[in-house]
Amino acid sequence: MIITKTPFRISFFGGGTDYPEFFEKNGGGAVLGTAVQSFTYLSCTNFHSRLFDYSIRIAYREVECVKQLDDIQHRAFRECLRWCGINRDVEVNCTAELPSFTGLGSSSSFVVGLLNALYAYQGRGVRAMDLAYQAIKLEREVLNESVGCQDQTFAAMGGFNVIEFRSTDDIIVHRIPWTPERLAEFQNHLLVFFTGLRRKAEEFAAKQVRKIDDNRECLLRMRRMVDEGYGILTGSGNFTKFGELLHEGWCLKRSLDESISNNIIERIYEEGRSAGALGGKLLGAGGGGFILFFVPPDKHESVRRQLSYLEEIPIKVNAPGSHIIHS
Repeated sequence: MIITKTPFRISFFGGGTDYPEFFEKNGGGAVLGTAVQSFTYLSCTNFHSRLFDYSIRIAYREVECVKQLDDIQHRAFRECLRWCGINRDVEVNCTAELPSFTGLGSSSSFVVGLLNALYAYQGRGVRAMDLAYQAIKLEREVLNESVGCQDQTFAAMGGFNVIEFRSTDDIIVHRIPWTPERLAEFQNHLLVFFTGLRRKAEEFAAKQVRKIDDNRECLLRMRRMVDEGYGILTGSGNFTKFGELLHEGWCLKRSLDESISNNIIERIYEEGRSAGALGGKLLGAGGGGFILFFVPPDKHESVRRQLSYLEEIPIKVNAPGSHIIHS
């Protein structure tokens, strides 16, 4: 049995500039973010289908037992198997520590983790960055989804990074040169809550992609924030300016399209800020999912009390990229 472990991600600045529709026209894009230590797991096992009445079995929230590849209803499962040339005698199972459709890049983590598992199942080694490139191509060109290029890169490469997007096959990952002490201090400023709203990110992303030209100046400002955020992280000062920059970034992001935020999200955000958060943002394309707050440690309990009606999830940054934990 092959088992892969693949992280989800949080991005702080630059989201939206990782779409080819933006960076191929505007001299590149960039995102500052981190893979987080919450994971999706894919297991892959061989079985003798001649002894069964099906040749492929896949399990996620549902179970599909099919006689041929084209009978699989789950599109990403089906096309990843086809991409790797596997059409029988295989059982694949997926489980995750956090739910999908919540803004943590789970769809791309799934694709990266599944490709990694299927290649290992075939005895083939693939470089981490090549997993990212393949996942981008598969999601955008085979599944025809309106996705950017950051989620696949964080899932495959892991780490706390600035990622530069020059083209869909020219992506540069710059690790943040943390000291352990400064990384721990940063970590202690993060609180993440579930809004209770789930949505399919692709639908929100598609609307935003159609408005990229209209939002060009706003996106260019969001790209510059990546450099400003990097400067704060690699400096020696406190993180107050990082939180304030996050607030500015959220104000810009929600201006990209009216569907990004709503009354529920606005109320949660304002309550978090009034309780002591310096800034924050909704994670992912918008409409729901998880919301991040950047909070001085001495204000954590105040924010928790204010948002006690929401589920808080523990978040640890700088997770490793997709890797095999059993073979």
